[in-house]
Amino acid sequence: MTDTELDARHAEKMRKKKAARDKILATKTIEKGLVIVHTGKGKGKSTAAFGMVMRAVGHGMNVAVVQFIKGKIETGEKVVLDRFADQVTVKRMGEGFTWETQDRQRDIAAAQSAWEAAKAMILSGDYRMVLLDELNIVLRYDYLDVAEVAAFLRDEKPDDVHVIITGRNAKDELIEIADLVTEMTMVKHPFRSGVKPQPGIEF
Repeated sequence: MTDTELDARHAEKMRKKKAARDKILATKTIEKGLVIVHTGKGKGKSTAAFGMVMRAVGHGMNVAVVQFIKGKIETGEKVVLDRFADQVTVKRMGEGFTWETQDRQRDIAAAQSAWEAAKAMILSGDYRMVLLDELNIVLRYDYLDVAEVAAFLRDEKPDDVHVIITGRNAKDELIEIADLVTEMTMVKHPFRSGVKPQPGIEF
């Protein structure tokens, strides 16, 4: 078969594919605020969430970020988002990783305070997107009642607000009420080969 014939076959195949795709897209008519969960043992849960934050900012949306755990780490994303303070509010409300604080009651108090702040921002009408970074971690340790969190997101979240939740071990109750769930799978990680967390990659 000649290149001309191959090109013609390819063009016809892509034409049919586009027609099928357009037909499917025409049936998708709902526009709503989503509950999005990024979970799993692989790297990239918060990274992907901050990518969505950047997209939202690019579309002129106001965004809020509540960090439940990483409050003491100086992150690259915080430095960048501070440059968009007219659109983005970042609340770093964590006390650090649980193995660093070693104080369960303090961790519970910090989680509860962060959740109250998160609910207020979700309900405020000021933000189209709210990122709850590492919320899954505090739910995993039962610092918050997952049934309460799921009920709020299902029943009280405004219809036009997107909420993104990150962290390993997302609980079934959260997965059930979510619109979009992605599980990051770890295939290989440099940490296991002795490579320390590095700026621009891990934080």
